Amino acid sequence: METATTSLNPADAALRPRRIVTLIAIALLAWALVACFFAVDVTEFGLVTRFGKVVQVVHEPGLHMKAPFDAVVSLDKRLTYSRPAPAEYLTVDKKNIVVESLLTWRIADPERYLVTLATRSAADLRLADVMLGEVGSVLGTHPAASMIAPDGNTERFRSIVGEIRERVTAYARTAYGIEVIDADLLRLSLPDQNRIPVFERMKAERGKMAKEYRTAGELQGRKIIAQADREKTHIEAEAYSKSQRVKAEGDAEATRIYSAAFSRNPAFYRFLRTLQAYEKFMDENTTLFLPANSEVLRALGPLPRQGAVSPSRQYATAKRYKPAQTETQAQSTPLARPSPELEGRSQ
Repeated sequence: METATTSLNPADAALRPRRIVTLIAIALLAWALVACFFAVDVTEFGLVTRFGKVVQVVHEPGLHMKAPFDAVVSLDKRLTYSRPAPAEYLTVDKKNIVVESLLTWRIADPERYLVTLATRSAADLRLADVMLGEVGSVLGTHPAASMIAPDGNTERFRSIVGEIRERVTAYARTAYGIEVIDADLLRLSLPDQNRIPVFERMKAERGKMAKEYRTAGELQGRKIIAQADREKTHIEAEAYSKSQRVKAEGDAEATRIYSAAFSRNPAFYRFLRTLQAYEKFMDENTTLFLPANSEVLRALGPLPRQGAVSPSRQYATAKRYKPAQTETQAQSTPLARPSPELEGRSQ
């Protein structure tokens, strides 16, 4: 029993190192196979580095291969933003302005970004320095009024922001491999110690502008009213002239018609006009006392001659109705009877 056990030990001792080496080789091979593959997300860049040096930049997402001893650094390719702290600047007209800015950017050159910045916090710090420096450089060449547009002219402010954006974009691309999509000024304000005096001065200026606009408006209003009055007077004069001309033509036509009517039967017309005149001012309750030589008695009083027709009969004939009394009855009526003075005149 002891002899058999001692005979197996030398064989097992010889196989054991080989097994260990085989297991180690298998483990190294598995590690090498796993280390040769790496995955890149759709939102990231993959940078393969070898001993700290970038040997490959992977832009496409998916599974890729590398050497087992290479390292992979992932960088975010999505849009991001940086918001520098508010800073106070001095304009060319010696006015202090507090500016809040915003940067929207993304990585354009991953290799340069990794070499110069490597981390997001470092990128935010460097971009803030660049933005603040360029804002101060540009605002120092413009007056404070160019960034305020009370007259609605926003092109001046846009040109200033565009100049800042161009400078920041050019520097960030060449220095850090960052593409600046937008650089904007979010807010412009005044320092606390200067805010109240500046507001008062702005109110005074706006009050002056409002007064000028109000005066110009009143002057324009007076011009419009004067023009309207002049046109009104002209229109009224033309209308009055035309109405008077038409009235004169109507009066002339009426006179012509009256003249033609008078010439046909003057006695009947005089009689008719007399009756119309009395009809105007007499009613059932009116008692009228007339002198013997009045016009109406002259028209009604004298008796017609032999064969003549009295005006009353002519009027009745024109109206087509029979008189209420005959001429003989009218002669016996006291109103139609001539006075002694008329009889003396007729004799």
